[in-house]
Amino acid sequence: MSAPENAAQAGTPAPTGAPPEKKPPAPSAVGDLLKGSDIQVGGKYIGWSVREDIRKAGGSGGLVTAVLAGALEKGLVEHVLALKKSSQYEAVSVLTSDVEDVYASVGSMHMLVSNPGKHLRQFQNDASIALVVKPCDMRGIREQQKRNVIDPDRIFTIGLNCGGTMMPYKMRRVTEEVYGVDPNDVRAEEIEKGKLILETADGQHHAQSIEVLEEDNNGRRENCRYCIVKIATNSDLACGNWGVMPDYSGKATFVEVMTEKGAEFLRNAIDGGYAEAKMASEPAEEARSKVNGVMLKMSAKTKEQIIVPLHSQTFEAFKKELVNCINCGACKTVCPPCACGTEAKCTAFDDPADGYDISLFHMVRFLHLMDSCVSCGQCTDVCPADIPLANLYRKFADPLQEELNYVTGMDDRTPPFFEIKLEEMN
Repeated sequence: MSAPENAAQAGTPAPTGAPPEKKPPAPSAVGDLLKGSDIQVGGKYIGWSVREDIRKAGGSGGLVTAVLAGALEKGLVEHVLALKKSSQYEAVSVLTSDVEDVYASVGSMHMLVSNPGKHLRQFQNDASIALVVKPCDMRGIREQQKRNVIDPDRIFTIGLNCGGTMMPYKMRRVTEEVYGVDPNDVRAEEIEKGKLILETADGQHHAQSIEVLEEDNNGRRENCRYCIVKIATNSDLACGNWGVMPDYSGKATFVEVMTEKGAEFLRNAIDGGYAEAKMASEPAEEARSKVNGVMLKMSAKTKEQIIVPLHSQTFEAFKKELVNCINCGACKTVCPPCACGTEAKCTAFDDPADGYDISLFHMVRFLHLMDSCVSCGQCTDVCPADIPLANLYRKFADPLQEELNYVTGMDDRTPPFFEIKLEEMN
């Protein structure tokens, strides 16, 4: 999906004498199609669903849906953790073995915040599950794997490029007040070229600059704006529309194969007749890298503006931020890397009846999450007292993670605080 960029695209007749509009060819008509055996770890490809209805419904050619459907029907997994939509703003996670549920979940949902890692924990590794994740989701899952909570052999992950997500209740208001569109008429949305684009039931595209939206706090969630991981290279397949060239815009997905399992599932989709793929061109790879670079520069700039360094703040400042805490525990409950259960360091020193100005719960968690916070922002989302918890956690986590060159959840390295290093005595 793309926003109209000129009069011809918007439906206005082209000026007299102008050449006829060039229509993008069908994906299969360009380049050499690959066989499953051509797919290798580290390979970068352009792919799409063979089903026209899925290509049309999906924001980028429906490849992700095709891979999931093929994995389920061919028995590579027992279930898919899919999103069951009630609107473009609302959905619930469902564990399904019905391929029709998978096909019904096709399409982007930037205006929804999900927590798949927490859902996986409920199933206690009893079944093999495929799921789609954002980079921060996968970082949380990786941390759970390090803590022996989630078995990596029982899951298959497709990671999506992520420029950020938005809170659904806020975007309903923005859709009506800023876009001038009935929220119930929105059928699809996409982030492209710095714009949030909404597609309505009549097929019209409505675009607004994300930068302008965020000037009025109407855009992405704050943590998304300074996130340092935009491509989910920590998953089995890293997919998205970054790197999809103009002839394929809206019709195909750029996919990088990160693991042997990812290669197996993509081969299965191709050989099973669910998807087609071709090699990504060098310009496509460069375009993907360029978009990622631009997004990371924006994040770095935003981080400087939002995150006040820890050394410049006093204990009194933290007390002021935390004084309204009601000890509900919601932040711990939703935290993707948290695997402590009811017995934990942060709760061991907490008593709702204590006489402290602020509970010790938060002070212990600040230290506890220094090497574990994945910057997902869900703690802030659920806080009934509107405490900017994600911002506070990053004040502690950033200095440590930067000093140790450690990005939580991006590889299998042991979290720094899990290791005890004894200095040699001379």
